[in-house]
Amino acid sequence: MARKTTRLTDKQIKAAKPKDKDYVLSDGDGLQFRIRKNGTKQWNVNYYHPITGKRINMGLGTYPQLSLASARKLTLEARELIALGIDPKEKREQGKAEQAAIVEHTLYNVACEWFEIKRNNVTEGYAKDIWRSLELYVFPSLSKTPITHITAPMVIDLLRPVEAKGSLETVKRVTQRLNEILDYSVNCGLAPSNPLSGIRAAFKKPKKENMKALAPAELPELMAAIANASIKRTTRSLIEWQLHTMTRPNEASGTRWEEIDLENNQWVIPAERMKKRKEHAIPLTPQMLAILESMKPISGHREYVFPADRDPKKPTNSQTANAALKRMGFAGRLVSHGLRSIASTTLNEQGYDSDLVEAALAHVDKNEVRRAYNRTDYLERRRPMMQWWSEHIIQASQGTLSITGYKSLKVVGNE
Repeated sequence: MARKTTRLTDKQIKAAKPKDKDYVLSDGDGLQFRIRKNGTKQWNVNYYHPITGKRINMGLGTYPQLSLASARKLTLEARELIALGIDPKEKREQGKAEQAAIVEHTLYNVACEWFEIKRNNVTEGYAKDIWRSLELYVFPSLSKTPITHITAPMVIDLLRPVEAKGSLETVKRVTQRLNEILDYSVNCGLAPSNPLSGIRAAFKKPKKENMKALAPAELPELMAAIANASIKRTTRSLIEWQLHTMTRPNEASGTRWEEIDLENNQWVIPAERMKKRKEHAIPLTPQMLAILESMKPISGHREYVFPADRDPKKPTNSQTANAALKRMGFAGRLVSHGLRSIASTTLNEQGYDSDLVEAALAHVDKNEVRRAYNRTDYLERRRPMMQWWSEHIIQASQGTLSITGYKSLKVVGNE
């Protein structure tokens, strides 16, 4: 007959004193009360693994924090799991790991991991814009929320006030970035699914507006306004540089002297500064070289061709040209990015090969098959086209209004 274990009593437990060696008092069903020689009293449950049959000893807690009644309850729960073929110790460790993962994988922490990858695929300026939008609209409320606890209603409530202000484009971008973060968490096994996949449907759609740009026939008006505006030489040179080179605002404002290759007569913008992360070479025309020459006394000894006014070690802000155009009276008619549109429309109207125009604008072919086979940037074929464009600008300037070395120059201050 199996030996029957006598149940422990609260009185016995309280009276148990430490000895020279650790010893155990049994309560039955595998529950043990271990008294260590240092005076610590520990509850353990001893059992056989339901699959391997290996003897397991699982700690339950210390006395008096864990009472006899509570220890018996935990033992009963463990026995029920064993009867179902589940090892209670493995299940407990799994639960701890899951809980730790919840605490570790907050929205902020996962967003940081995602951003480290994302920032390598976009320009530095765009990366800053992405992170700033999360700091402004998401992190103040949800940074500590576990990624598995993020829900669509939660994000909708968060962005409703932004939508109410009419910032629909902001809502669109923030939801897009949150979707990318959630997709990343799913792909990395941090979340079972993306609950935000259809969230854009919950908000009003922003009206698509084309970049404001002047018609080609209005180029003389623009050149006259630039020449007569009370702006600094750096700002004037930047606007004309962007116009001649057909570059984006951030690409133009961030021009470095080291990117200018006079030996091969080209400006080479590294991939990390380009929107599509592809190196872009621009043939230099005499007019472009004249703009650079005009900037040498100001920035020839510095890193950036168009240095910032307050901190010359940094480039001029990409919105400087935009602000200047507004002050000239072009608000609602032209933004600095629209200078590219003037060039594109003019060159296409002149019958230039559309492939050359698209290459000059650093556009990537949307046709993946065509893009795979067409890797050329048409650099040499673009030289005559760029030269024509520069001469066309000077002609629109009536020969006296450009900063490219002609007379009647109105300069206010230096940067």
